[in-house]
Amino acid sequence: MNVPAEQLAAQAAAILRAWGLDDDSIAATVEVMLYADLRGIESHGVSTLTLYDEYRRSNKLTLRPQPRVIRETPVTALLDGDGGLGHLPSQRAMRLAVDKAAKCGVGVVSVRNSNHFGAAGAYAMMAVERGLIGFVTCATWRPGIVPTFGADAMLGTNPIAFAAPGKSGPPFCLDMATSTVAFNKVKMAAWHGKELRPGWAMDANGQPLTDAAAAVKNIRLTPLGGLPEMSSHKGYGLATMVEILSTTLSGSFFAATRPQEHPAAPRHNVGHFFLALDPKAFAEEGEFESGLDSMLVALRATRRAEESQPVLVAGDPEQEQLVTRRRDGIPLSEEMRKTLRGLGEAVGVPWRLGQ
Repeated sequence: MNVPAEQLAAQAAAILRAWGLDDDSIAATVEVMLYADLRGIESHGVSTLTLYDEYRRSNKLTLRPQPRVIRETPVTALLDGDGGLGHLPSQRAMRLAVDKAAKCGVGVVSVRNSNHFGAAGAYAMMAVERGLIGFVTCATWRPGIVPTFGADAMLGTNPIAFAAPGKSGPPFCLDMATSTVAFNKVKMAAWHGKELRPGWAMDANGQPLTDAAAAVKNIRLTPLGGLPEMSSHKGYGLATMVEILSTTLSGSFFAATRPQEHPAAPRHNVGHFFLALDPKAFAEEGEFESGLDSMLVALRATRRAEESQPVLVAGDPEQEQLVTRRRDGIPLSEEMRKTLRGLGEAVGVPWRLGQ
């Protein structure tokens, strides 16, 4: 059954409001969740409410945070998220980076003391909406990636997103985890009773694991590339780069060595990194956008290995889903409907999405 985006947004907002979140946090969180669900990124849509409920129940979440800038220059800033969900401080951080880039050509904002922020591409696309290039990284509070040749998780799934504006065609938008697969996709597989593909996860002995439920209980994901013989050291290096930009730069916790005695230890203290770049600082107005359009057209026109499978560029599948789901609504699996209904019933929120 498909649900109109507006109705799904209202149901999610009602649950967040019943939890005690403030209006600004609710608006930002729902906007980013719907960004994901409308583009078919269901692992980062309303399904994340189950994760946020865990945060709330374990007292890891400030329900009414007051994000604030604590250090600033004309082109940089450091923002403290006050322990709330990551969507609100992340939106504010990218807006600030965009404003700085509009004035100075570049803007860079780091965020600390935050939480899970949903789909990284949502923030990179905020820069594109202003005609700028956006780059985003995010660490996590819990180790998930096993270093190449290792057996224990040390790094988060550490996503990156990069988006750039075209002139007449759709923007380029790369949004990916630096693990072989995002952890929420492993959770989705477990919900649906599906096995994982070999090379996505490892067991405690560093051997490939396909049992999704077991992988959720003991998170040991492979770096992008999967196994050492498939050059997983490259994904391992990318995940470490994201950790440096998101965690070390902002003064957030490195999950694998998280100091439990630290005053902020009860909170996750996740870090993010946002960069906005104005193409006009390097080229005449419109020149970059036209060049990008030409490049993407050429890539899509690559001779196909199989006639039935067109060559795509990053963002194409999501753009196709966006058109379809805006028109037809967002599909909700029976499992997701039961989950959302249960979350609402637990806090007295009526179910308004049909039978």
